[in-house]
Amino acid sequence: MTSTLQPTMTTEAKRPGRWLALGVLVLAVLLVAVDATVLGLATPYISEDLKPSGTQLLWIGDVYSFVIAGLLVSMGSLGDRIGRKRILLIGATAFGVISVFNAYATTPETMIIARALLGVAGATLMPATLALIRNLFHDPRERSLAVGIWGATASAGTAVGPIVGGFLLEHFWWGSVFLINLPVMVVLVLVGIKLLPESRTANPGPWDLVSVVLSLVGMIGVVYAIKEAATHGFAWSSLAAGLLGAAALYGFVRRQLMLPAPLLDMRLFRNRGFSGAVLADLLTILGLSGLVFFLSQYLQLVQGRRPFEAGLAELPAAIGAVVAGLIAGRVARRFSVRSVVSGGLAVIGLALAALTVLDQSTGYPLLGTALLVVGVGAGFSFTVTADVILSSVPKEHAGSASAVSETAYELGAALGIAALGSIVTGVYRDFTGPADTPAAAHESLGGAVEAAAGMPAHNAAAMLDAARTSFVDGLALAAGVGAAVLLAAAVAAWFLLRGQKLEGGATKHT
Repeated sequence: MTSTLQPTMTTEAKRPGRWLALGVLVLAVLLVAVDATVLGLATPYISEDLKPSGTQLLWIGDVYSFVIAGLLVSMGSLGDRIGRKRILLIGATAFGVISVFNAYATTPETMIIARALLGVAGATLMPATLALIRNLFHDPRERSLAVGIWGATASAGTAVGPIVGGFLLEHFWWGSVFLINLPVMVVLVLVGIKLLPESRTANPGPWDLVSVVLSLVGMIGVVYAIKEAATHGFAWSSLAAGLLGAAALYGFVRRQLMLPAPLLDMRLFRNRGFSGAVLADLLTILGLSGLVFFLSQYLQLVQGRRPFEAGLAELPAAIGAVVAGLIAGRVARRFSVRSVVSGGLAVIGLALAALTVLDQSTGYPLLGTALLVVGVGAGFSFTVTADVILSSVPKEHAGSASAVSETAYELGAALGIAALGSIVTGVYRDFTGPADTPAAAHESLGGAVEAAAGMPAHNAAAMLDAARTSFVDGLALAAGVGAAVLLAAAVAAWFLLRGQKLEGGATKHT
């Protein structure tokens, strides 16, 4: 059977249009990356306009990740069944349309709902892009480069988003940062129809709706419980949500083991390289995301930078990630997978540790250098773990494997924003201001800036100084916790990825 398939695979690997098709796929990645980063810049404006509470602000930030984490496996499996090209184009169209609802949200509640719907659409995009790369590029070295370009584009999106978003925020209202998704979506769909090849799994079996519900309920229940416990302490409601989520996930795993055609083949996790790469991704994003979510607020509301300037200030992270991502596969083959991944995670941890000395007047050299180091470490780590995950499974399971990878990413983001974000919020709320400090000022730093406009000048200055000091204290504490998580992830990756090699080297395992 292998000899029968080999000529086809070789022919596909040399298909002339594969690099142009990759260009379409990275547009989808750009769509998601830009959306994730512009929200941080727009947060102060959303706070001023919609007046969300601190908890609502966190929900606006992480409900997208909650929903997308709960649906990624289901959508990846659906793409395997109905066609990865089809679900990518449907999802991209929905993503563009729902972005309009985000742009014109008028209350915190409608904004949260709009972000949740965007998560449903976003869940279709990332697994489809990685799965199509697995099916477009059969040569291991070409696939490593393609994955590197894919990751570099995601990193570039983190730079393009703040810069373009900053420009829009200085000239238009905050909703414009969501409308930039529309032109990207239009190009993606029109060009993708022409260039992308369709691929699906032969005889995949039915799409099990019970498994879909169990996955969604399980992920949202567990993440919600962690978020609530981190924000308000343990309560019966969060305990109940956590138990419901854990029970649903247990039921999901049991059902996958019994189904002849499961949404997720649990045997994938028997591969130590696959499991190690997934765990490394989850812990990395968990350690980074809470800090990244609040960094734009630090740059704007503490240091007084304009949105465009704040976007430029975050550029070193993206530059480092792009450069590292493009050479990561070559470096991993020259040395080893575990040294590149563990080394990348360790330098991120050290960079976060350096940020524990942040104060209101911290100079840009320290901040810019730390962001550059974070970008380099993330570029090496994420590119190599994505390659490991894709090369660990047969191509017919590419959608499911990609979905697991992205689920780890989004779950880590949700947990990071919930846990580390709650640390920042918890420390911030305890600041002591003048007697006439409004209650709204304790909800968020954006609320404090807005409240200061209605206070006497002396009291406003004292209140803002106390609020900013408390916010930075929380940010520094979150950076310290994030550093500990990243260093622990580096140690775990060193052991779990032992002997793992990328395809195209001497062997896959030693």
